[in-house]
Amino acid sequence: MANLREAQKQMTRGLLLDSGLELFKTKGYAATKVDDIATSAGTTRVTFYAYFPSRADLMKALIDEQLNEALQRVRSPEHGSTAQDLVAIVAEGTPEAIMAWLRRTADSWPTIHPIIRIGRDAAVVEPELTDLVERWMEEAISDIEGGLTAGGRLEPHQRHFRGVLAMAQLDFVAQHWEGSDWNLTRDQMLDELGSSWAQLLT
Repeated sequence: MANLREAQKQMTRGLLLDSGLELFKTKGYAATKVDDIATSAGTTRVTFYAYFPSRADLMKALIDEQLNEALQRVRSPEHGSTAQDLVAIVAEGTPEAIMAWLRRTADSWPTIHPIIRIGRDAAVVEPELTDLVERWMEEAISDIEGGLTAGGRLEPHQRHFRGVLAMAQLDFVAQHWEGSDWNLTRDQMLDELGSSWAQLLT
């Protein structure tokens, strides 16, 4: 019976997260109210608050859970979350490894793009969410720095900033690829991005 209750709780929590994400995408974060999310999930405002103290906390959960899951990031005591595969490919330092990682990551863009966009929109109206996405991005930058350190490449003072440059490129391309008029196929775009990353990180 306890296991059934726990499964029901997890299902309700998942419905609230999914409903919140869909409403944030269609209505915008600022226009979506707690009652909207609860109704869409087939539950009540009281139930919503049993799982999330606020709408901002639901947004944090979308970043911490769904975004990290999509990118296979796990909790890290050093800097919030980490993607061991990113650290490993940067440490390996071959253009082939970097390109393979970028192609796998690009498959996740339809999932991660809306969450990042909504997170930035939410920061405009929720002071506690200021820099939420940028703090998460900093965790990925730290992975690149860690990979460069493990691979013994570049000078220590260069490693973090090379990560900043690499993630800035990836973030911009991921956020703008769908509506761009860059006159590139997806494969061509990834080839160019991979070439740029290889120059930065190898």
